[in-house]
Amino acid sequence: MATLETIEPTTDQKARVAAGNEIGTPANITATPEWKTYQKVAFRIAFIFFVCLSIPNGVEWYKHVANIDWTNLHYRDLYDIARFGSGIDLFGNTFFGSKLNGYANWIVTFLVAVVGGFIWTWVDAKKNPTPKNYNVLYYWLRVIVRYRAGIGIIGFGFTKLLPVQMPYPSLGLLETNLGDFTAQKIYWLSIGIVPWYQIFAGVVEVAAGTLLFFRKTTTLGAILLFGALGDIVYVNFAYDGGVHVYSSYFVLLAAFLMVHDIPKIYRLLIQERFTVPVNYYPAFAKVWQKYARIGLKAGVIVLFLGVLFYLQLINFLYDPYKQPSTAGVKKLRGTYHVTEFRINNQTLPFSPEDSVRWQDVTFEKWTTLTYKVNRPLPLDLSNGGGDPMRDINRTFEISGVGGGRRVFHYQADTVNQVLYLQDKYFPFQARRNKVAGVGGDGGQNNSNTQQKKKEEVAAYDDNWIPKEALANIGDENLKIDKRAASTRRDRELAEAPKNEKRNRMILKYSTTDGSRVILTGTDEKKNSIYIVLNKAPKQYALSESTLEAGKY
Repeated sequence: MATLETIEPTTDQKARVAAGNEIGTPANITATPEWKTYQKVAFRIAFIFFVCLSIPNGVEWYKHVANIDWTNLHYRDLYDIARFGSGIDLFGNTFFGSKLNGYANWIVTFLVAVVGGFIWTWVDAKKNPTPKNYNVLYYWLRVIVRYRAGIGIIGFGFTKLLPVQMPYPSLGLLETNLGDFTAQKIYWLSIGIVPWYQIFAGVVEVAAGTLLFFRKTTTLGAILLFGALGDIVYVNFAYDGGVHVYSSYFVLLAAFLMVHDIPKIYRLLIQERFTVPVNYYPAFAKVWQKYARIGLKAGVIVLFLGVLFYLQLINFLYDPYKQPSTAGVKKLRGTYHVTEFRINNQTLPFSPEDSVRWQDVTFEKWTTLTYKVNRPLPLDLSNGGGDPMRDINRTFEISGVGGGRRVFHYQADTVNQVLYLQDKYFPFQARRNKVAGVGGDGGQNNSNTQQKKKEEVAAYDDNWIPKEALANIGDENLKIDKRAASTRRDRELAEAPKNEKRNRMILKYSTTDGSRVILTGTDEKKNSIYIVLNKAPKQYALSESTLEAGKY
């Protein structure tokens, strides 16, 4: 990239160079000459390429922004402004092949930028005279990339700074064998069990984004962003994490911002020569221009460092986006051994090879029941979701987990002590963020798809929960702290599908203090079941976290 105009050295600097007190020659600090032809062509291509990568490429993003209720925000409202699909996505993976895993639109964008760059060159050649340089456009391109990278990584970083991106393991996950986790799940859990490290990663990302908001600290922010996200790119390739494209995106933006200063850093630190900062800064001559610049910068900082932090804090405290938000039945919480299991009045003795008998059961502190059974199940290869408002669609408990562990969301009629359960695995369910066009936690790729294996679904009708029970259960949306309420949550819960064909069970529970629980009712195939559970005095090697999200 071409070098911009230099800041004129002071008389003292020139004197020290002439006297030999500084390394370098007066030639090092003279004004930059006219850009060479290849520099102009490279800039034109880069300008088109990075502008296309810095603006949203989907209509849904603009609809989302237009429909935001700014008086009653949810953290995803601002998060989805910061996260969006970008680049020219004309053919996608269908043209270049699925092996590119989401990088195809970069290739398309670059090819368009090359064609556009040469057309621009041809148009400039017709002018007389052609521009000596593109210092002004280069300055504004860097501004666009700086703010795009800064806003995006801050949105990403807050989910780590207030650790909800990689949740602390649930009881069901703690009861799962290590070999039954995918590589991605092992990595996410290894971060989730050390929330203070997750916070440190969030501090780095938010700090990098904040530094990019200021021209004088851009280089420091770009270096920090390049190093932090470069590591995430490697981790996602190594563990098949699924967000390698989105993390690569920030590495690319950071690299572009670093290019401007790499020659100066090399001259100063490697060659140990006298170096003067080379910068171009446009003159904001009119008063309105100065106030507009200050106002826009202040608005971005307040919105994405102030308001977004507050909304993310509320989300961490009351509605963590990967964990169900509704508290489960307190008496039932814990891990249980299955001491007796009957199906259709037939007792099944314990056998680890039995494909019907439950082996162990967990009741989470939220509305989830899990049990292990020796039967192969379809594998959810998503990253656990993040956009869905409904608890049943928050699937971190099942994503990347094999080994026959079934996970059911329940609605509890505590008056009659009945649980209405639905399978959290739902084939073909769209869990990507429709607004951003990307994965729930980051990634412009489409690799986080579910294994398309048809599940056998029982014939429970759509009115399987009686009206009296629904009245006792209450509205899920009203069961969280009022501070976590938002227009987006109200709207998406109201628009949720009513008749999803999921595996369902109806179980009545009876217990005194939770040490012994009896479940009776019907399973997903409408078999009658009778299960006796005894609480297991588990002592996990992993100590309980003091930074777990949510209030239960």
